[in-house]
Amino acid sequence: MGLFDRIGRVVKSNLNDMVSKAEDPEKMLEQAILEMQEDLVQLRQGVAQAIATQKRSEQQYNQSQNEANKWQRNAQLALQKGDENLARQALERKKTFAETANTLRTQLDQQVGQIDTLKRSLVALESKISEAKTKKDMLKARISAAKAQEQLQSTVGRLGTSSAMSAFERMEEKVLLQEARAQSAQELVGADLESQFAQLEAGSDVDDELAALKAQMSLPASSPNQPSLPAASEPTTNTKSTQPVDDELERLRSQLDQL
Repeated sequence: MGLFDRIGRVVKSNLNDMVSKAEDPEKMLEQAILEMQEDLVQLRQGVAQAIATQKRSEQQYNQSQNEANKWQRNAQLALQKGDENLARQALERKKTFAETANTLRTQLDQQVGQIDTLKRSLVALESKISEAKTKKDMLKARISAAKAQEQLQSTVGRLGTSSAMSAFERMEEKVLLQEARAQSAQELVGADLESQFAQLEAGSDVDDELAALKAQMSLPASSPNQPSLPAASEPTTNTKSTQPVDDELERLRSQLDQL
């Protein structure tokens, strides 16, 4: 493939792509309907012109036929009058008009056939236009639905990145943070109250014990309720308490002597 062929193909492909992108389905349908209606107008004009030509041909045929019949009667009249030469001229005129009538008859038959064909084409085109209009309305409805769906999807797709949704998300985060702070503060207040009550309970036990001790110390020495401390006594030699020790020492000595 030559360079110019490749360039031509690239240009054509780019042009086709541009045309495809520029085509609006709704506008293309409207344009197609307009073109079909223009064809219908032209076809109607053609049918009307063909019918007018047919009528003109019918008039010419009738005139030629009447002229041929008239000269036929003239030839008969001339023969009745004995003028054979005049009868011959009348028959020549009759022949001319009869040939013209035959030619017009042939044309007239052809025109009738053409008009019938044009009329059938006209009816078919009108039916196609009516069907095209119905399809156009249906396609326009589908196009509108498709555009609405596309717009909806585009809107939904933009929700995650729109500033409004971002603002809502930021506000939600702030509300959640504020709620967490409030809950934490409430928990701290509850914990502080519990610790205070625990301290009060602990302090109450100590205070009670201290009060009891103070009460005991404030009683006189002869009071039976006050526990008496053992009186201090001077150390004395108790022979009974040391005797077992001496015995045990003596046994150890005897065991050592036996070894």
